[in-house]
Amino acid sequence: MKIGVYPGSFDPITNGHLDVITRASHIVDELIVGVLQNPQKKPLFSVEERIEMLKVTTSHLPNVKIEAFSGLLIDFVKQHNAILIVRGLRAITDFEYELQMAQTNYNLDPTIETVFLATNVQYSFLSSSVVKELAQFGGHIENFVPPIVAECVWEKFKQF
Repeated sequence: MKIGVYPGSFDPITNGHLDVITRASHIVDELIVGVLQNPQKKPLFSVEERIEMLKVTTSHLPNVKIEAFSGLLIDFVKQHNAILIVRGLRAITDFEYELQMAQTNYNLDPTIETVFLATNVQYSFLSSSVVKELAQFGGHIENFVPPIVAECVWEKFKQF
């Protein structure tokens, strides 16, 4: 069984993330979406909220699992007997960082490959940070995130 891991913060999940998840789910038998718990970051959504949004928005993909992780990605990948890491690339600016990470992970375990998927061009500018900034100033986010995620984002910003 080919298992892949698509890691990220997903704070919140965007249509670009969902595009990569959908396409990656066709490449592997099982895709684990790893939701990073990063103690250095102050996310808008808790890990539990991000996991729930991902579960709802990927429920139509039967071979996708959602799990939280912290620590080294390579350890998470090995725990799940995965053979590849999936990373999305929006633009050339993503490539340098992602290449460094792929080479580091390969150095840590040469049996695990990294596969880069170019994000659909309609999402090449899109990031969770862009969504949060738009929402913070009352901009329209409905074209950038799934409807349930837009509701969650708007609800969060009402609390501030």
